[in-house]
Amino acid sequence: MSIKVLAIDDSRTIRHLLSMTLSEAGFDVVTADDGVEGVDAFQDAEADVVITDINMPNMDGFGVITSIRQGEVNNRVPILVLTTESGDDLKARARDAGATGWIVKPFDDVSLITALKRVTGA
Repeated sequence: MSIKVLAIDDSRTIRHLLSMTLSEAGFDVVTADDGVEGVDAFQDAEADVVITDINMPNMDGFGVITSIRQGEVNNRVPILVLTTESGDDLKARARDAGATGWIVKPFDDVSLITALKRVTGA
């Protein structure tokens, strides 16, 4: 059984890169265009791990993290933040909301795959 990743990012390029990179590494990838779509998709995705951007329209990554953590479905899923932001205050805010880890864009394929395997226990 492959690890299912829900990747939420408003950048079509990043969604494509994540899908391509993770699919080639054996992950099953579902994508969403923004936080609202991501939270909706999460309800049915049965994701083993979530990757979310912070800066998105409709609902930002903090809203995604909070919605998942306060939800009834799979609310202990690992959540990795993948963003261009690197400020300590933002990292602390994400951690306080329930994020598992933080990766700065542009991402390194090997590091991302390693982080996904680590947080999912694969």
